[in-house]
Amino acid sequence: MGLRLGDEAPNFTATTTEGEIDFHAWKGDSWAVLFSHPKDFTPVCTTELGYTAKLKDDFDRRNVKVIGLSVDSIDNHEAWADDIEETQGNRPNFPIIGDTDRTVSDLYDMIHPNANDTLTVRSVFVIGPDNKVKLTITYPASTGRNFDEILRVIDSLQLTAAYSVATPVNWKKGDDVIIAASLDDEAAKAKFPDGWKTLKPYLRVVPDPTA
Repeated sequence: MGLRLGDEAPNFTATTTEGEIDFHAWKGDSWAVLFSHPKDFTPVCTTELGYTAKLKDDFDRRNVKVIGLSVDSIDNHEAWADDIEETQGNRPNFPIIGDTDRTVSDLYDMIHPNANDTLTVRSVFVIGPDNKVKLTITYPASTGRNFDEILRVIDSLQLTAAYSVATPVNWKKGDDVIIAASLDDEAAKAKFPDGWKTLKPYLRVVPDPTA
């Protein structure tokens, strides 16, 4: 059984391109994105790591730390970083775990035998300040991930953690949001004194409270 939403993200100690870390201590009270790639020196992964490095300021603004992983060695990661910088214009600026013994991969169920019994799939875990798993996504090895979508989901998760709202389909930061069903109208009045638009009793729309 893999990790489910709301589970505590398992802690681990690992060697990375930025030294040895204790995951929970390294993460601290930040949000974190832990993502795996199948293998170093592969084309799709090269584009992903370069683009993730490009997003550093976006992650920093959201108090998010990023950490990558594959079953390759640290030496491979460091040599590959030259290729990533050359072809993508950005060098990885986040730690990458060298999980040669597959300890972390097994802990997070990143190896799916039906896909490949030795390489990690493209797993993504978003982990909150409380060390709970907030999002899991698994892509096939051939499909590059959409890290703009991962940022969008983090915006939604952070908004809903701070306010009693949910985000509708295709929501982007600044768009209207939905009052959580757990709030009755009386409770909603206290939180949203300017009112809301009622489309249905269960569908009450308000402006993004952070906009």
